[in-house]
Amino acid sequence: MCCSKVTKDQALRIVKQYEQVMGIINKYDKQKEQLLSILLDIQCASGENYVAEEWAEVVARELELPISKVHDVLTFYAMFNIEPKGKYVIEICKSTPCHVTKADAVVKMFEEELGIKLGQTTPDNLFTLLHTSCVGACDIGPVAKIGDDVYGNLTADKVAEIVTSYRGVSSCQK
Repeated sequence: MCCSKVTKDQALRIVKQYEQVMGIINKYDKQKEQLLSILLDIQCASGENYVAEEWAEVVARELELPISKVHDVLTFYAMFNIEPKGKYVIEICKSTPCHVTKADAVVKMFEEELGIKLGQTTPDNLFTLLHTSCVGACDIGPVAKIGDDVYGNLTADKVAEIVTSYRGVSSCQK
């Protein structure tokens, strides 16, 4: 009698994820030069906006790279996450100009709209709320950044509109 705690559904999910990761790696012909693209695609496909350790190890093995090289990339570039995050990471600028123009109030607006605190992820894994360094939009501060989009001169109504607009989007944030 086996004493494994992995259910059949969990095993099938792991196999499906492995096949998905291998499909991404093969799409780039296992080219080491495509490491960033491979990791971005894996992060997008994860459903939790991060690259899990086991998939980083698969990438290292398949590209014949040391795992330290893959970790270096994952921890150097701000676009990568090594812990689960929401599909959309909302970053509130905490630079001095944004602080002066009430970035703390913007954080509270997002917290109220999303029902989470700074540093948390919504239960549906759609949003994660974080602070970030200057995004270079001081003229419209305080600002929030979601992916490549920057939103400024924020009010409670604008925050509600932004959150509503992202709730209906189905593509992965890169």
